[in-house]
Amino acid sequence: MLPEYHESIRDLVRSLLDSATHRNGADETPLEDVVSQEPQTGRTFGRYKNAHHYSDGLFSEVFKAVAPSECGGTTRSQIVALKVTTPDMMTAPHDSKHEARILIAVKSDHIIPLVENFQQAGGRLVLVFPFMPYGLDGLLPSNKLPNTARRTILHDIFSGLAHIHGMGIIHRDIKPSNILLASPSGPAFISDFGIAWSPNDHASEPLNEKILDVGTTCYRPPELLFGHGAYGTKLDMWAAGCVAAQVVCLYGKTLFDAGELGSELALIKSIFETLGTPDLGVWPEAAGFPDWGKMNFMRYPARKWGDVLAGADPSAVDFVSQLVVYESGQRLTAEEVRKTSEEL
Repeated sequence: MLPEYHESIRDLVRSLLDSATHRNGADETPLEDVVSQEPQTGRTFGRYKNAHHYSDGLFSEVFKAVAPSECGGTTRSQIVALKVTTPDMMTAPHDSKHEARILIAVKSDHIIPLVENFQQAGGRLVLVFPFMPYGLDGLLPSNKLPNTARRTILHDIFSGLAHIHGMGIIHRDIKPSNILLASPSGPAFISDFGIAWSPNDHASEPLNEKILDVGTTCYRPPELLFGHGAYGTKLDMWAAGCVAAQVVCLYGKTLFDAGELGSELALIKSIFETLGTPDLGVWPEAAGFPDWGKMNFMRYPARKWGDVLAGADPSAVDFVSQLVVYESGQRLTAEEVRKTSEEL
């Protein structure tokens, strides 16, 4: 990236840590002042006092708190998010100890930084992050994402992916809610590495026998749906392509629909209706998938990408079409997309 871009990122991060704003942006009062003025009835986690519940995850609770200023440090406190987990209660591939190790290894401009992690009474592990007041999932359907910011945010997402993929790490749950932002204009950070796979971590599954139950509903790529456990980093590229489609055109809608129950069959039908029902000529790698050929599917013709992403800029349509591809080897790499996103 250009030096000016790096400097703008650093300025925004410094601004975030110095004076984070409300999640809805309606009040300019510094967030740490608001948190500190809340009744002193919150929880205590290590040195973080008066922590208030913010959100829930499948195996975690997130609290918001003001980090105490260190002696000789800044006069203003940092707002932090405390991800409170109980590792012994988690089921694979969810593992907060594994997540902490990966986050320490992948420090980068567009990966959510891990401030610290520590053990808490009751077998809990607390992961501490800078508080990010926005999630991409909240900005898209509410149409709060400035048009001028879309290119920057995509660039940030794929820059983060290029970094982790260069280390052989697969995030395995790319979706809008796992993209956090310092402001509606960015910078953007990839978060939640709770089910990530790393070739260098002892808790990860064998290379060719990875867990299939990863990803979230309509962002799951087709190779998972047909039992392919030897997937690689291109798994993230399909999901990121689905996110990119929302950023450039679909906004509150998802590219594919898994139905109210998140059914795999509903998702397969939605993918086939959009991209066309594949055969081995279109998707040769599927011949080696354990569940390929076990069912007969209705033959759907492929829709034109210009119709799927109606109203999007042609370059954006071409961009998404090179990510959301059946044959994983044909999907662009994160580094290629990072460069392409600069032109969107």
